[in-house]
Amino acid sequence: MKSPLLTLPGAVPAEGVDEGVAAHYGDLFREQRALADGTGFVDLSHRGVVTVSGPERLTWLHLLLTQHVQDLPPHRATEALILSANGHIEHALYLVDDGETVWAHVEPGTQEALIAYLESMKFFYRVEVADRTADIAVVHLPAGSITEVPEGVAVRETPYGRDLFLPRGDLEAYADKAGPAAGLLAHEALRVEQHRPRLGFETDHRTIPHELGWIGSAVHLQKGCYRGQETVARVQNLGKPPRRLVFLHLDGSEVHLPVPGTELRLAGGEGPDGRKIGFITTSVRHHELGPVALALVKRNVPADAPLLAGDTAAAQETVVEP
Repeated sequence: MKSPLLTLPGAVPAEGVDEGVAAHYGDLFREQRALADGTGFVDLSHRGVVTVSGPERLTWLHLLLTQHVQDLPPHRATEALILSANGHIEHALYLVDDGETVWAHVEPGTQEALIAYLESMKFFYRVEVADRTADIAVVHLPAGSITEVPEGVAVRETPYGRDLFLPRGDLEAYADKAGPAAGLLAHEALRVEQHRPRLGFETDHRTIPHELGWIGSAVHLQKGCYRGQETVARVQNLGKPPRRLVFLHLDGSEVHLPVPGTELRLAGGEGPDGRKIGFITTSVRHHELGPVALALVKRNVPADAPLLAGDTAAAQETVVEP
């Protein structure tokens, strides 16, 4: 779904999964600084929007999600995952309940599969699941923003800012009041700085929540059964995940960023042809930190080991403990 804000001056369309909104509006670092300072907004109208209503919505979702939502207070934001039977991550939901309806935004293009799964699990529960992507647009206001939120709009208030579920027809008028606009690249740069994983970027077909630090923020360890819970409990109680998320500082002298999927190897004796120990998941240029990235590495890689991302030197910061 193509955003009307792509007509704003300087807008350059994003590509790939984020197609439909702006990657930037002509000045990547200015846009990052604005968000870091608590000004402007990000157009996330390409994301899927799913609602669940009905008197049993929280009780029912509690059975399906990794998060404890049965007693979720109105207007408290949370995150949750849906896992496969083997504990691998299938969906990530960013949700809030407004007292009558649960609002969730999800990765672009994943809402149909999510809704199909939810519909298959309704049984006799009094719930209604709806795809609201066509009429609701997600807008992100950064932490510290004093931009007014329209009355009646569902809002997710988080430490990183506010996500608004705005009627799509109001998007252009709201952008005029909330500017300046910042693109997806600025939003992604701050996400990487904050070490926050993203489904489809930091995940692959075998990712489990422990690898990305989603235990606690999206996975509640004291709740009852849900699909994949056995794997979560076994890894938590008896072992360690096979991989771990790391934050990388990349050599700033390189002209090009290593693209997602670039293989990581130990720097030093083995050289660039040495044993693969991980791969880049997201790489960005940050307005203060320079070129940085998130990556998955094997758990037993020493936390202080210098790495090579292709031919680019990289130094680690621990996100998930070895």
